[in-house]
Amino acid sequence: MSARSLFITASLLVTAMAVFAQSEQRPRIRDLGVEVGVLPTGPLNAITDVAGVKVGQTTLIRGDNIRTGVTAILPHGGNLYKERVPAAVFLGNAYGKLAGSTQVNEMGEIEVPILLTATDSVPRVADAVITYMFNLKGNENVLSVNPVVGETNDGYLSDIRSRPISADDVISAIKNAAAGPVEEGVVGAGTGTVAFGFKGGIGTSSRRLPASLGGYTVGVLVQTNFGGNLIIAGVPVGNELGKFYPQRASSENKEPGPTRDATAQSVDGSCMIVVATDAPLEHRNLSRLAARAMMGLARSGSSESNGSGDYVIAFSSSADVRIDPNNALWQPKGLLSNESMSPLFEAVIEATEEAIDNSMFRAHDVSGNGHTVKALPLQQTIDLLKKHNALAAK
Repeated sequence: MSARSLFITASLLVTAMAVFAQSEQRPRIRDLGVEVGVLPTGPLNAITDVAGVKVGQTTLIRGDNIRTGVTAILPHGGNLYKERVPAAVFLGNAYGKLAGSTQVNEMGEIEVPILLTATDSVPRVADAVITYMFNLKGNENVLSVNPVVGETNDGYLSDIRSRPISADDVISAIKNAAAGPVEEGVVGAGTGTVAFGFKGGIGTSSRRLPASLGGYTVGVLVQTNFGGNLIIAGVPVGNELGKFYPQRASSENKEPGPTRDATAQSVDGSCMIVVATDAPLEHRNLSRLAARAMMGLARSGSSESNGSGDYVIAFSSSADVRIDPNNALWQPKGLLSNESMSPLFEAVIEATEEAIDNSMFRAHDVSGNGHTVKALPLQQTIDLLKKHNALAAK
């Protein structure tokens, strides 16, 4: 066998092993009996519990240095340019590239599918979204669309400089978007991400208000790629596993245990948070809802570091508030009052925190680009949750 043939065979083997690892089934946090917060989830405990919302993903695992992808979130299944949704973007720490964010906040609406990907692929993804929208029936005379593309930097596990995302990858994610369960962990835009020094990824969760509070649903999807001090259900898991920030000098570590041999982690990174609700909200209250999602990020232990790009994109899928750009006298059929917002605030906090947990629980070990990132160790984490009475002993 020639050297070239050996190289090709080895590359295919690495890819096959990565795909096999991706099929490993790991639990969501609720599968372990941990209930984050007090509100009930929707049936799927996913952003797709919000009526009309669809999610599609393209995962790229090639050779030994491509671990990346695309995740598409569709607020509804129709022509978004013709039926726009009220929306808002909230900036936590703006060290990132969220294309289209200024127009969303200026006009208070989204007119395209929302895409998440890797940092350097944002321009190519945005271009593909424009192509997709121009080719939709009814958009033949459209001259300008505002692509909304968020990102995190997956350059530790993937050759980010090669920008491997193609237009076909983007359009496939959009066209294959569906309601129903959402794949989590090492998938789509979360394929190469790292969170709290462990493997991050895509995660989702939802909350449904009781009928007495309107019966509305809030769903969240996250792309986790950031650091800090991991907290799960109030338990300082990162500290007890020896992954914390900032690192302390060994002379300061007086207590025995894993913190004496802490493993360094990069606190920088990013977290993209997409919030959907069927509550009839306009831009102003969606801005308020988006801001509360950052509280869920904080509950997870995020440090909101100098080098982290943390953004929230929130929209309402309610048909009652969809925006017709051709109707000069457009008015929503009904909007929730300010006094009705507090239960939704609690819902988005809880769903964001649990979505972050799910992104890590569902992820598995990943090797790529000359590095390996281990997944959150399940048994050790379960033992810590039991120790702190966050999980019933079995």
